[in-house]
Amino acid sequence: MAKDFIVAIELGSSKMTGIAGRKNPDGSISILAVAKEDSASYIRKGVAYNIERTAQGLSNIVSKLKNTLKTEIEQVYVGIGGQSIHSVKNSIVKELPLDCIVSQDMVNELMDTNRSMEYKDCEILDAITQEYNVDGHYEDDPVGIQARHLEGNFLNVLWRRSFYRNLNKSLDNSGIKVAEMYLAPLTMADCVLTDAEKRAGCVLVDLGADTTTVSVYYRNKLRHIAVLPLGGSNVTKDLESLQIDEINAEAMKLKHASALTNEKDIDADATLPIGDGRTIPSRMFIQVVEARMLEIVENVKYLVPHEFADKLLGGIVLTGGGSNMKNVEKLFHEVFDVEKVRIAKSTTLNINKKDSDVILSEDGTTNTILGLLAKGDMNCAGRAISGSLFDEEVEPGSENTVTLDPTLAATGTGTQPAAQTTAQPAANAEEEEEEKAPEPHKPTKFSRFFGSLKKFGSSIFEPDVNE
Repeated sequence: MAKDFIVAIELGSSKMTGIAGRKNPDGSISILAVAKEDSASYIRKGVAYNIERTAQGLSNIVSKLKNTLKTEIEQVYVGIGGQSIHSVKNSIVKELPLDCIVSQDMVNELMDTNRSMEYKDCEILDAITQEYNVDGHYEDDPVGIQARHLEGNFLNVLWRRSFYRNLNKSLDNSGIKVAEMYLAPLTMADCVLTDAEKRAGCVLVDLGADTTTVSVYYRNKLRHIAVLPLGGSNVTKDLESLQIDEINAEAMKLKHASALTNEKDIDADATLPIGDGRTIPSRMFIQVVEARMLEIVENVKYLVPHEFADKLLGGIVLTGGGSNMKNVEKLFHEVFDVEKVRIAKSTTLNINKKDSDVILSEDGTTNTILGLLAKGDMNCAGRAISGSLFDEEVEPGSENTVTLDPTLAATGTGTQPAAQTTAQPAANAEEEEEEKAPEPHKPTKFSRFFGSLKKFGSSIFEPDVNE
């Protein structure tokens, strides 16, 4: 049996993934087991829209991990991401008496007041301190400074309250105890971005199946986060409109799709087979794929606040399954007009591969779950299970668990868990305006060719998850 391990679960739009690992004294992480479930039928754009089926999927993941580890799982870490996550700025001001020295209690009061803000239909998932204004001077730590005016500037990360409730209901129905919920994009950034990139300014773009998450970092802090409800699955759906069935469309995308193709490389007479003896012109396939990818990338650029557009010396970092599309980095380079664009196929974590049979793909698809695992710091292992208790049934149709020799035992330490969310009095109208979805800045170059592509309005940033 394995003992002293951490378990994390990522709720993706195409796959739900669970992982168990231990932190070793040398700082490395050993992966004990990985389990996956197809989640497309109950998670949409990163949101649990079918509560019961999500609960069953969670139960299946935990059962698979338990069966591999021969150990009960007492609790798990869960990553939150997907549709409606966005950030808003907030400032809290405190006027101080003459000759007053700023104390830690005063700083804590500003932080608590900020966390108690209430936003319509949204929960505060995390609050990141940006800086403190102390009598007109900006400080990261104002404690010990004599001042009359103290202002804390914060970045609050919000998620729609109904989505938060749905996830909690699914977890409750599954009977799984949650050690902590973490913002998945933030934990991934911690193990994908370098300190130099965060300091110089960069954009982390997670190209997922149903969503694209955009995170902006500058001077070592998150400055903005937003989620575009478009991803790789939209390319597949566009190809389906050419009378290609879903399975063939996905396979063709993975095999032939390119985000950017030089015109001179297009063979006007070339065709691609689409099944049943039918073909389509290669040029048409290229135009459909490029139209959607250009639309996604242009709107990623639009989501980067103007104040940081010229502060991206660290460049653009791409990850997620969509980052595997051919020439995607060239398209970002062309649209953003930046010098540095790189694809993060793996994390900066030290994964111990010597005593592991688990082969983690290095294609950007495991970065989030590894980030969640690295963030966890509490033991999730329970009692040992044996014999008949070990052979639990898992719902038919689920994927097999990838396993490792579970003769492992050690305890590691992780980072501190995120602060608990609280919320009370009302936010002002200025903050409410930041919740509104931005309008697109221009149409894509292929929009006339492919009329079925959606025109962006405010609704695309808050679509009904049940559509």
